Amino acid sequence: MKIIHTADLHLGQIIYQSYDRVDEHQHFFSQLTEWCHSERPDALLVSGDIFDIQQPSAATKKAFNDYFVSLHQACPEMHIAITAGNHASASRIQADNSVWKLHKTHLIGIPPSLELLASDDTTWMNDYIITLESGYIIALPFMMGERQPLIQAILDHVAEMNTSLKPVVMMGHLAITGMDATGHDIEIGKIKTLEIEAVGRGYDYLALGHIHKPQTIGHQEDCMTLERITYPAGIIRYSGSALHVSCDEQYPHTVSVIDIDKHGGSVSIRQLRIHELRHFYTLPLSGASYLSEKEALDGIKDFCINNLEGGYIRLQIDYNIGLSANFTQQA
Repeated sequence: MKIIHTADLHLGQIIYQSYDRVDEHQHFFSQLTEWCHSERPDALLVSGDIFDIQQPSAATKKAFNDYFVSLHQACPEMHIAITAGNHASASRIQADNSVWKLHKTHLIGIPPSLELLASDDTTWMNDYIITLESGYIIALPFMMGERQPLIQAILDHVAEMNTSLKPVVMMGHLAITGMDATGHDIEIGKIKTLEIEAVGRGYDYLALGHIHKPQTIGHQEDCMTLERITYPAGIIRYSGSALHVSCDEQYPHTVSVIDIDKHGGSVSIRQLRIHELRHFYTLPLSGASYLSEKEALDGIKDFCINNLEGGYIRLQIDYNIGLSANFTQQA
């Protein structure tokens, strides 16, 4: 089974309340489409936070439609699984599912309820299980709180179906103990994390979204390795976000290409480096602070002369320096 795993697209983001990122997302999707066409995966997984806000604009919804229609046209045999994250409206994601399924695209927005476990009827599980010739995908959207019994029930149901020992991939959007949240504008002490045991047992690969730094849980030393690495089944990975979502994400971003030979077998992970149309820079590059307004303005000018690619610039200025009222305008 071969999949491409990405997450946290944040379509429609207006970064720092000033700049839309339409051209950056177009640039990302052109790369993603090329990779899907060349790699020919069985499925493309997008683990949450498709949109940046719960009620995206009509233009953002149109962009979403255009991007994924193009992906389907480039790879008509490929399934696409998209789950809701904490930024998206679960019901809005779910609303379009029946239409998109006609084109092998599965939109899973509303999470299962714990009350379902009280019933002997298990047909509800089919809403979260995508059955491919090559394996199974359990597509779980963002869920509040721990739902280990419910997750395990779906995994056990797939295990009963999986008499041929095909690979089992599960999707989630959550923060798991041991992750590296570098670059997130969150207080780590306040973010709700789940223990690994809380996501159940029985998957070969857990495709996570929510944390923006690419990483394989328990193997942080491999997080930026582009060469293929093979692990025993039961691997948990964050693909990372499509774009640098803030100035603090000072690390490369990638999508993950995953090959799984069989259920309980081996999982090979290879990263494809995303070329960012626009980078983030903190000036001065030395990591120090500017000690005057003139020094800051000169620093911007010098940087722009020597860096034709351009990008987003954040200034570090000594806290005690007074800035004129029109400093932002001058910058």
